[in-house]
Amino acid sequence: MSKTILISGSTKGFGRAWAEAFLEKGYKVAATARNIESLGDLKAKYGDAILPLTLDVNNREDSFAVVRKVQEHFGTIDILINNAGYALNGAVEEASEKEARAQFETNFFGTLWLTQAVLPVMRNQKSGHIIQVSSILGITTLPNLGLYNATKFAVEGLTETLTQEVKQFGINVTLVEPNGYVTDIWGNGFNSESIAAYDGIRKAIAEGHDPDTFGKTSATVPAIIKLVEAENPPLRLFLGKVALPFAKQTYEQKIATWEEWNDVSVAAHG
Repeated sequence: MSKTILISGSTKGFGRAWAEAFLEKGYKVAATARNIESLGDLKAKYGDAILPLTLDVNNREDSFAVVRKVQEHFGTIDILINNAGYALNGAVEEASEKEARAQFETNFFGTLWLTQAVLPVMRNQKSGHIIQVSSILGITTLPNLGLYNATKFAVEGLTETLTQEVKQFGINVTLVEPNGYVTDIWGNGFNSESIAAYDGIRKAIAEGHDPDTFGKTSATVPAIIKLVEAENPPLRLFLGKVALPFAKQTYEQKIATWEEWNDVSVAAHG
């Protein structure tokens, strides 16, 4: 059965790989990005099956307009994949107000606007699947990515709540949580002005870099196809071999701390 998929951030990385894979499967794809010129080859190959649309996800009004265009063009939207985003590199202290707000505008608010825009469509259909591209850094953290970590934690909280609210309408929700992958997100040039006090942390990160911990974008295609075709998709799906061990280590440490301080916690109940 053919599906209609709306995907943001579709010109490179996961978005490009997934959009092309969906088209090869015979799905209809509305592919958005700030600059859609690089989608010309897909348009030439797949014709009316792809609808390239210019979109800055920071703009709420434009996000709603794009959803209307997709519905008018294809008649339905079965799946929304909120993939647009970027990473700001820098210690928490180094981020300027402008950089911090911009990081949240794209990664969090951009996700929120498209989600809000598509929900009336899916509620009326009594079906749909919203896929939020989060990160392993939405449930654990790494230094020098504090603002990026924070946006993904926010997406996780938003989405956990959303799934409780929209299940009654037949809408499924999934958080896709990749570990590190070889994509442009890490070398995108978004770097805060550095403070020398944090040079040691940056050096330690660089020296500890292990290429084997970064997955190949193309390898995610079978997983994302299986996800969009699942009758009962999960709330969470890790991508990559590093994510689960990292998550287990993090939560074991959290639980140990909570248990160690549990007497204090219980006494604080009153």
